[in-house]
Amino acid sequence: MTGVTTTMSQTGPALSEAGLRRVLAVLCVTEITSWGILYYAFPVLAVDMAGDTGWSLPVLTAAFSLSQFAAALTGIPVGRVIDRIGPRAIMTAGSVLAVPALMVVATAPTLLVFYAGWITAGIAMGAVLYPPAFAALTRWYGTRYVTALMILTLAAGLASTVFAPITATLAAHTDWRTTYLTLAVVLAVITVPAHWFGLRGPWPHPPTPMDGHPVDHRDATRSRAFLALVVALSLGAFAAFAGVFNLVPLLVEKGFSPSLAAWTLGLGGAGQVLGRLGYLTIAARSTPRTRIVVILALTAVSTALLGAADTVVALIGVAIGAGLIRGIFTLIHATAVTDRWGATHYGRLNGLLSAPVVIVMALAPWAGTVLSDLTGSYTNAYLILAAIAGAAALAGLASIPTRRGVRPSSE
Repeated sequence: MTGVTTTMSQTGPALSEAGLRRVLAVLCVTEITSWGILYYAFPVLAVDMAGDTGWSLPVLTAAFSLSQFAAALTGIPVGRVIDRIGPRAIMTAGSVLAVPALMVVATAPTLLVFYAGWITAGIAMGAVLYPPAFAALTRWYGTRYVTALMILTLAAGLASTVFAPITATLAAHTDWRTTYLTLAVVLAVITVPAHWFGLRGPWPHPPTPMDGHPVDHRDATRSRAFLALVVALSLGAFAAFAGVFNLVPLLVEKGFSPSLAAWTLGLGGAGQVLGRLGYLTIAARSTPRTRIVVILALTAVSTALLGAADTVVALIGVAIGAGLIRGIFTLIHATAVTDRWGATHYGRLNGLLSAPVVIVMALAPWAGTVLSDLTGSYTNAYLILAAIAGAAALAGLASIPTRRGVRPSSE
């Protein structure tokens, strides 16, 4: 594949084709379920929670943001464990932990208990969401990892489509506490046995680059390229996710009805699917540097256009385009380590890379609102977010490592 600096040589035992299909199908189902229940149910239930408990929305959102911090920190040791023993035990344990965590959230009598439940849920998220699933498929699928990751992210993109309506329907017929208890049961029934029985099989030995220069993970994390990659992906994620979480108030500010703004947000989600569908072609015809710089630059352009455009048709079109770019960005993040340093230490390196990205994603919704308050409008906030994405694109230029002082020829 053009732009991949090393070609992986799979050594040791490997899964059969049927086994590979099994683990991919299992992870598609469990990622839809885990994202849908642990992540996307919260924004659906937040208003009901505030009305029932008297706790303000900012206080409730802060608890959810703390869960994302916990997920980010958990992802670092989780990546190291998966590199050594594979995903089965760690992802099963994460699913098991998530169930009582949600039960604590659902039954919390005080704010302190509510926060404790979400922090525990965050630890579980660090063991079951994208990073461990990416590490599993990258090792198991070897040179075909991009196809597997594309299929997984396409499936997981349905999480909000599936579980937001389910959550809303449950809440309409019961209350938010009963809804979360019901979702905890669904999570237990689907993900615990799926991870334990579906992720069985031999865990291949770490692959080594065919170019004869195995990467030391310590050298990689200390390199200028790794730091630049962290900065580029973190700033890009901040701009992209602050943009998507604040899109509805931006559009309402520009004259959209709340329902039309919500539909536009949904169309942006459909754009993400289109972006992921096209990633294989993009990866085959570009280098890692080109991909990250162009997509981050397009993130800057689309964010600026959302701030500057003032017609319904233009804003809907740009929102769909911004969703398409986010879909590609997800896969650029998923493949960034392998594109640059191979898959030998993928779990460890991706855990370190993902931690700051998850943290800024947790801060992004709140920060977008703060920017709008400081600048006087969501329009001005989006122009600042566009500048941040532009800085991310510049950092992406330096995100390609050298090999003993010489850049890969593909770059």
